[in-house]
Amino acid sequence: MENSLSSRLQMAMRRITGRGKLNESDIDEMMREVRLSLLEADVNFKVVKQFTANVKEKAIGEKILKGLNPGQQVVKVVHDELKSIMGEEAVPLMFENTGITTFMTIGLQGSGKTTSIGKLGVYLRKNYKKKVMFIAADVYRPAAIEQLITIGKQIGIEVYDEGIKDARKIVKNGLEYAKKNGYEVVIIDTAGRLHIDEEMMQELVDVKKLANPTEILLTVDAMTGQDAAQIAKSFHDQLNATGAILTKLDGDTRGGAALSIREVSGIPIKFMSSGEKMDTFEPFHPERMASRILGMGDVLTLIEKATEAIDEDEAKNMMERMMSDKFNYYDLLKQFKMIKRMGSISKILGFIPGMGNIKKAASQIDDKQFDKMAIIISSMTEAEKKNPELIDKASSRRQRIAKGAGVSVSDVNNLRQALEAQKKMVKTMSNMSEDDLKRLEKDPSALMKNAPQRTNKGKGKGKGNFRF
Repeated sequence: MENSLSSRLQMAMRRITGRGKLNESDIDEMMREVRLSLLEADVNFKVVKQFTANVKEKAIGEKILKGLNPGQQVVKVVHDELKSIMGEEAVPLMFENTGITTFMTIGLQGSGKTTSIGKLGVYLRKNYKKKVMFIAADVYRPAAIEQLITIGKQIGIEVYDEGIKDARKIVKNGLEYAKKNGYEVVIIDTAGRLHIDEEMMQELVDVKKLANPTEILLTVDAMTGQDAAQIAKSFHDQLNATGAILTKLDGDTRGGAALSIREVSGIPIKFMSSGEKMDTFEPFHPERMASRILGMGDVLTLIEKATEAIDEDEAKNMMERMMSDKFNYYDLLKQFKMIKRMGSISKILGFIPGMGNIKKAASQIDDKQFDKMAIIISSMTEAEKKNPELIDKASSRRQRIAKGAGVSVSDVNNLRQALEAQKKMVKTMSNMSEDDLKRLEKDPSALMKNAPQRTNKGKGKGKGNFRF
C-alpha cells in the first residue's frame, strides 16, 4: 500500500511544497495527480470524487493561498482528508464487563481470516492479559479447521473443534465448554466461501443469534482493492459488522481497500495485519496511516514497537557502550538481535519521517543478512569479538574468520565497515549542537548525509573516483 499509492501522492505533494506562492491552477494540477494516484490505487470512484472535492475546497481558501507556507498547508489539508476518510480516530475493541466476551470473525475464503484469528488471540493475551479460546466452526473447508488447530498449538491457545458437523451445534457446545473452563474471550472462526451466497449468510445469521457476539470482525484482503469495500458492505448489510481487520498489507497492495472500506461500507477498520508471523498485527490508527502514506513516518508506532521489543536498561547500556568508544562485535550482535525483535528493516525505516528514499533501498535488503553477520561474528575468537582492531590489523585473521563462517573475505570486511559506521554515526551525533539535533528530528536522513565518507584510491586514469 505504501509503495505505489504513497510514492505517487508524495510526488504530487513535492511539486507544491517548495513553492512560496500558489494559485488555483497549481492546486488543480496537484489534484489531477492526486486523483490519478487514488484511481490507480483502486480507491472507490465516489470516494475519490468526494476526497478531491473536499481537498480543493479547503486548499483554495484565501488563508492558505496567501499564507506564509501554502505548500505545507495544502499537504496538511490532504493529510487531514486522508485521515477523515479512514475514520478520524482509532476504534478500540469492546469487551463485556462480566462473563465471556465473544468475537465472531467473518470473511471470504482466502482473506486471511484463520491467520488473523491467531494474531488476534496473541494480541489479546499480550495486551489485555485475557485467557483466550478459539472455536473452529468453518465446517465447509476441512483445511480451515486443521489450520486453526495448528496455529493454536503454535501459539499455545486451545481450539475447540468437533470436526465437520453443524456449525451451530459446534458454537453452542464450544461456548458452554469455554464457560466451564474459565475462558474470558472466545473467538469463533466461521464459514468462508469463495463468494457470498444465501446458505452461508443464513448460517452466519444463525451463529450470530446463538453466540450474541460482542464484536463481529470482518477480515478483508487489502489486495482486492475497492472490491473489498463492496464485499464489506454486503456482509455489513446482513450481519452489522462492528469492525474490519485489513490483511495482507505487506504484499503488492495498491491501497484502495484502506481508503474505501470506511466510506463505502461504514465499517471502521480496527486492525491491520501483514506477513505470516503472529506478531505482525496492530491497531489501525487513521492519522498514523495517513502520515505513512504521505511519507511523514509514524514515530508513535515506532516507539510502541521499540518499547515492546527492547528493555529500557538494555537500550541504555547499549547507548553507553556506543558513546564510550568501546563498541565491539559483541555489542553489534546484541544490536542486531534488538532490531530483529522490532521487525524488518524496511518496515522500521518506514516509520521514520524523511526516510522514504532510504526505505526504498532498505526494502532490497534481505533481513537474513543479520543472520549471516551473526555467523561471521560467531566464527571469531573471544579476543577478536572484544577487540575489533585485531581483525583490522591482520588479513590472516579475516581469511580464517571467512573460512570458518563459509563466507568471502569481502563479507567480513562489510561487517567491519558496519561496526565502523556505527561508531562514526554516534561520534557525529555526540558532536551535534541542540540546533543540529532539532534539524535531525525533522529529517533523520540528514545523519546519513553527514556521515563521513571513505574514499578508495583507484589506479590509473580517473583515480580516486571510487566512493563508498
